[in-house]
Amino acid sequence: MTIPGALQRQQCFIDGAWKDAIGGATIAVSNPSTGDALGSIPRCGRAETAVAITAAHRAFRDWRHWTAGERAGLMMKLHDAILDNRADLARLLTLEMGKPLAEAAGEVTLGAAYIRWFAEEARRIYGDVIPSPWKGRRLLAVREPVGVVGAITPWNFPNSMIARKMGAALAAGCTLVVKPATQTPYSALAIAALAEQVGFPPGVLNVVTGSAAEIAQEMCENPLLRKITFTGSTAVGKKLAAQAMAHMKRVSMELGGNAPFIVFDDADLDAAVAGAMVAKFRNAGQTCVCANRFLVQDGIHDAFVERLGTAMAALKVGDGTEEGVTQGPLIDMAGVAKIEEHIADALSKGARLAAGGSRHARGGGFFQPTLLTGVTPAMAVAREETFAPLAPVFRFATEAEALGMANDTEYGLAAYVYTRDLGRSFRMMDGLEYGLVGINEGLITTEVAPFGGQKDSGMGVEGSRHGIDDYTVLKYACIGGLG
Repeated sequence: MTIPGALQRQQCFIDGAWKDAIGGATIAVSNPSTGDALGSIPRCGRAETAVAITAAHRAFRDWRHWTAGERAGLMMKLHDAILDNRADLARLLTLEMGKPLAEAAGEVTLGAAYIRWFAEEARRIYGDVIPSPWKGRRLLAVREPVGVVGAITPWNFPNSMIARKMGAALAAGCTLVVKPATQTPYSALAIAALAEQVGFPPGVLNVVTGSAAEIAQEMCENPLLRKITFTGSTAVGKKLAAQAMAHMKRVSMELGGNAPFIVFDDADLDAAVAGAMVAKFRNAGQTCVCANRFLVQDGIHDAFVERLGTAMAALKVGDGTEEGVTQGPLIDMAGVAKIEEHIADALSKGARLAAGGSRHARGGGFFQPTLLTGVTPAMAVAREETFAPLAPVFRFATEAEALGMANDTEYGLAAYVYTRDLGRSFRMMDGLEYGLVGINEGLITTEVAPFGGQKDSGMGVEGSRHGIDDYTVLKYACIGGLG
């Protein structure tokens, strides 16, 4: 399968024009399923990023003064263009990232939903009239766009992660410089092509590919850029936030996770297994909110493990473009090495292999869906995010023990609980130190709800009506002389 020609762009998009890197340096991009070359992208650095930031700053002067209705109207045109090209965008996403076509189409649809949601929210960026303590004065608080935004996005959701950030920024009246992951740049460039097609003014949306370190450094140090939004690892996010705060830039960070999936004895077993399959094996386990630890109560433990193993055996591993495939490859061999390290560590400390455990016969980045039992907190999988199709199962006896195990991590992005006890549902929701909690549901992400973590999983939220606030600044005005 080839990249859809109309969407294949192998240049950066800066100030409304398609450009190569200064000097012409490029980075090769390959298909993780086959290893075949897909093309190349410009290897840009600080100089090209500075040009893009300047263009975005120039465009911001006008874009911020468009009415909310005008911005919303143009964003809705982009929403419609994304859906009109959904099949091609999904194929492009599968080719560069590896996920099955059905999942890719779902991601493109969610990305369009973020654009539409924030287009609608553009009309609802409200301020306040504050009762004045003084006669003859009026006190106002208004939200204004923060300015030029630098968005650094990951490879695992190369369409929807950009749309979630871009939608909020554009709706608020900000302009953007987007840096997509070098493994999956074509989805971002395709969105830029569609934005150009529907008439976004030059400089409002810019996409720069290349050196992450150099591009991020320019974003952090360039005074014309006022906010950085990042999705990626906690280690990189902490460094980026520190660099940005040295220049007093606003930041929002969606970082790593260590999601517990808790199953109590009174759970609906069929529902729990179905939820586990979605929460764990979607995108081959390479999601920010992926279930990383399965905590299962004693009374239901064996039955859950048996049914989960049966469901895992039905997964079809292969190239995401092939019919019926439900699990694609890991993004690269570093991901393969990590799951192998976690499995070896667990087995050396007493865990038992119930299914999988090896590289798949297809080779490359393909790996067998793997189930481990007898897992304990002493093993690496209890502390580290695997980001692969590995399901480690821990036992627990009491509700208090489950809550303690779930919170025993520096991360706090997503958690899942299965129980039919209404009181326990609320107790767990209250006690879990996580930004997202799914009760009897394994798929909870939606454009209408806030997405953000606690502790080392980040700061700020994306999506929902709250997601636009991080792209605005609050200004207070005291107007006198009215008496």
